[in-house]
Amino acid sequence: MKKKIITIGRQCGSGGHTIGKRVAEQLGIPFYDKKLVQIVAERSGLSEETIQQHGEYHTHSFLYNIATKGYSAYASSQYSAGNRQDMRLPDQINAYQTELIQELAEKGPCVIVGRCADYILHERIDCLHLFISADLPDRIRRVIAEHRVDAAAAEGHIIERDRKRANYYKHLTDQVWGMAKNYDLCLNSSRLGIDLCTGLICCQCQ
Repeated sequence: MKKKIITIGRQCGSGGHTIGKRVAEQLGIPFYDKKLVQIVAERSGLSEETIQQHGEYHTHSFLYNIATKGYSAYASSQYSAGNRQDMRLPDQINAYQTELIQELAEKGPCVIVGRCADYILHERIDCLHLFISADLPDRIRRVIAEHRVDAAAAEGHIIERDRKRANYYKHLTDQVWGMAKNYDLCLNSSRLGIDLCTGLICCQCQ
């Protein structure tokens, strides 16, 4: 079956956002990354800053993970609008994001970056789930150039963001972020380059 929904997990500074955007442009389909935050803000009434702080980059403590171990953002009975206000703020945000990602997949072809989209859509057979990694020196150069992070703080910035992404993924999916078995294709942008990664993905969806 032709793959029409592309989800991209990525290490900080790996170029995953750039690759996803180029794939969407070449295939002529919508691209969702920061736009997801904007839509969730409109639906929830929360600010984009709040969603960023309590969503993908929220630091879930060990005790928090234990306290919410039974939570699953993907069970419709748990994220229905009627009981959403009873959830903790991070789980409310995740519920809105889950609902939105499922809706976008139903609408048609698109590229979705982050937010555990691979797990949310894991039962669909029309999806291509990707993980983009890169060598640390390249990641450091990219966050300095593109994220405007100070050179002295770049490595710490990368480590911290990846730690938060891994915790977020573990909290919502009980899976290991970046583990190859959770994806259809894992690409190293340092070895392959941005253009080849983009081309390989597009070939799988045309």
